[in-house]
Amino acid sequence: MEQVRENKMGVMPIRKLLISMSLPMMISMLVQALYNIVDSIYVARLSEDALTAVSLAFPMQNLMIAAAVGLGVGINALLSRSLGEKNYENANRAAVNGIFLELIACVIFMILGLTVTRVFYTAQVGSGEITDMGVEYLRIVLLVSVGVFCQVGFERLLQATGKTIFAMITQCIGAVINIILDPILIFGLLGAPKMGIAGAAVATVIGQICAAIAAAVININLNTDIHISFKKFRPDGIIIKHILSVGIPSMIMQSIGSVMTFGMNKILNGFSSTAVAVFGVYFKLNSFVFMPVFGLNNGMVPIIAYNYGAHKRKRITEAIRHSVIYAVALMVIGLLLFMFIPDKLLMLFKASENMQAIGVVALRIICISFPFAGVCIVFSSVFQALGHGILSMFVSITRQLIILLPSAYLLSLLGNVDLVWWSFCIAEIASITMSVVFYIRTYNKIIKPL
Repeated sequence: MEQVRENKMGVMPIRKLLISMSLPMMISMLVQALYNIVDSIYVARLSEDALTAVSLAFPMQNLMIAAAVGLGVGINALLSRSLGEKNYENANRAAVNGIFLELIACVIFMILGLTVTRVFYTAQVGSGEITDMGVEYLRIVLLVSVGVFCQVGFERLLQATGKTIFAMITQCIGAVINIILDPILIFGLLGAPKMGIAGAAVATVIGQICAAIAAAVININLNTDIHISFKKFRPDGIIIKHILSVGIPSMIMQSIGSVMTFGMNKILNGFSSTAVAVFGVYFKLNSFVFMPVFGLNNGMVPIIAYNYGAHKRKRITEAIRHSVIYAVALMVIGLLLFMFIPDKLLMLFKASENMQAIGVVALRIICISFPFAGVCIVFSSVFQALGHGILSMFVSITRQLIILLPSAYLLSLLGNVDLVWWSFCIAEIASITMSVVFYIRTYNKIIKPL
């Protein structure tokens, strides 16, 4: 395929490029965060048990998203690097094989939806109404997971080729449909059946499917940097190996969050189900802080991968520097919100007096770690963009499994749930220390010699 001009990722001034690519992704991530919060606000109107049931689904949902996004990171890194090297045929193969891998992962989670959902819930809270509601919700999300896998796969193709405005449009389509359908299906408005917690799940999967269709249509008709065709398709072992070499560490890294959340739910359930609900609400609220940073990273990764392929060291370092500054600034804003208006944030979820008492302290303690987390998130994505996702994986494993969970468990033995939240700060300080050390090593071995 002939290319007559240089992709903007190789020539546009970095600050302008980073903003132009990241801003659409940040907006779409904020819309996603809004959906996450609105979804839980409506569910909370059913009961606190319903909110707890949805919160307990998070580890499995996160595992599913980790698989989709992890593969997407692998696709993104290989495709962007291939474009930087002007290897357009390789870029096309990366796109097609990447979508193939997303569909394989989808089938795996459909099987999990049929087999393990009740075991998953009973392992956390035993049998009862919370488990029954949770199984009803999670089975729908997993059995109709084709939407989320195809959505992520096709959106990553848009991001990798610098067309983040289109990725923003598709994500917003899915989230807005979700937000509209949530109250209609949960409470039975406008003649729809009153589905309760199942309505939240149905709204979720319909939004994901609509976003996936939009992303596929845009890629096929408007993405001129790649050509997607499954005619005479055969899996390419070399391409799949390259995608998985970055994707698997990313999957493991994000999947660890599921293990951490599962463990924290077990620890907090030893205090009360309300403490579990607070933890779930925290994750909904922190998405408003973290999602824009992830959007920033989604814009940064293809820039670094492209310029790594093009051997442009100065553009790589400039992109990293600006990304760190913007990420920390966003995290400081989040810190201020959590520190000064935690009670108002919790009231969005119809928090009881007991939930307020636990939640205010939790939000104020955990937010101290936000600026450190901003730096760690950027460095983690840098490692992935350069094809060294194993470093990101190591930092994530150490942070969440070796430090955070054991710290939370030991602090819980003191009998005060307020002390458990300090484990997040302890883990983040260790994480930023490792991330800085790994970045210096990566810079000296990979970036500096370019």
